[in-house]
Amino acid sequence: MEIKDILGNFGITALNKMQEVALVSIKKEDNIFLLAPTGSGKTLGFLLPIFEQIDPSLPQVQVLIISPTRELALQIESVWKKMGTGIKVNTCYGGHDMAIEVRNLSNPPALLIGTPGRLAEHIDKRNFSTDHIKTLILDEFDKSLAMGFEEDMGYIVRQLKNLEKQVMVSATTKVKMPAFMGSLQPKVLNFTVEKTGEEGTLELKTVFSESKDKINTLYDLICDIGAESSLIFVNHREAAERTSQVLNEMGVVTSFFHGGMEQPDRERTLINFRNNSVQFLVASDLAARGLDIPEVKHVIHYHLPLKKEDFQHRNGRTARQNAEGTAYIILHKNEPIPAYITQLPETLTLKLDKKAPNPSIWTTVYISGGKKEKLNKIDIVGFLSKKGGLEKGDLGMIEVKDFMSFAAIKKDKVNEMLNLIKDEKMKGKKYKIEVAK
Repeated sequence: MEIKDILGNFGITALNKMQEVALVSIKKEDNIFLLAPTGSGKTLGFLLPIFEQIDPSLPQVQVLIISPTRELALQIESVWKKMGTGIKVNTCYGGHDMAIEVRNLSNPPALLIGTPGRLAEHIDKRNFSTDHIKTLILDEFDKSLAMGFEEDMGYIVRQLKNLEKQVMVSATTKVKMPAFMGSLQPKVLNFTVEKTGEEGTLELKTVFSESKDKINTLYDLICDIGAESSLIFVNHREAAERTSQVLNEMGVVTSFFHGGMEQPDRERTLINFRNNSVQFLVASDLAARGLDIPEVKHVIHYHLPLKKEDFQHRNGRTARQNAEGTAYIILHKNEPIPAYITQLPETLTLKLDKKAPNPSIWTTVYISGGKKEKLNKIDIVGFLSKKGGLEKGDLGMIEVKDFMSFAAIKKDKVNEMLNLIKDEKMKGKKYKIEVAK
């Protein structure tokens, strides 16, 4: 398969500069440290060169990718599948059915992606052989270290006796080489560029709150922004839930997202945000990087993070690839300002009109079948259009998972659609289809 064919699957004709350099360097060098900002396309940057080094005739795990979060692991898997190589991939992570993973590993994938704890468990139980793994990729490895996975990662690395290539990937420059990597001296590919207001893409604004409890100012800011996709960052899980709840009570439809949620709840929340059923997401720093979510128009720092790197990662969720975006800092006049902010951005004066933005016109529909039943997007579009009476503009984003699917449907069409299809079959089988809970 040619690289131009892979790029065609992504709707692009050429790699960006970082991806071009990564393609050449990862193939040539044994040890690489790739530094690139969130949203720069670094996943494709490291997957392309390893694709060319996999032997499709060898039924063993040959490449191992360690990810700090299940969301990032699934995102990497999604990019690999979109490449269309036909080479098997599996993903392992905590919260996923262990029995399903063991069955998948009984027919080993060439590429295995997973979180440190779950991969270490599979290796310890000898659920797959490490003998043929020649390439290791540590994606967002600094985040894995910060989350306390150093012991698991060290154990995994020590089991890989035949490694020939190691690629470490991060969006942060100020990160130390983990002790378990020994005296490794990798070639550094640094493509990080700190975004500033002068670049003309990211605009920074300060919003002052009269009250220490800044929730009313946050509400006013959202009214000012209007119904555009926004990430609202807080520093604690409890704050994410509380802030989301209060905003909902004030008439702003929001969801919350943090690492303490059950995996199915996290996935449904991200699906609703991706397909625009929910336009405002209150999140911990888990959403700052490593998640498969679209670029947002606005980033709101309801709480400022302690570290400059986290501030940059949050801001990296907007104004990507030369698009425009705005980041807002909400401050009480007596609130301490972190040292990394040497000068506050210009002050934004909010409009007096305080009408909550209209809720999204979309809602998410759940379908009880997915890839394992051989369903695809074309099947779902055809069924909902022909049997459900939906026109082209009534259908939004569709996501097909292994055992379920989700489709964004216009709210004013969903009840009629559900009534029309209640006794219908899709590809000869009756599926449960309902508004997602």
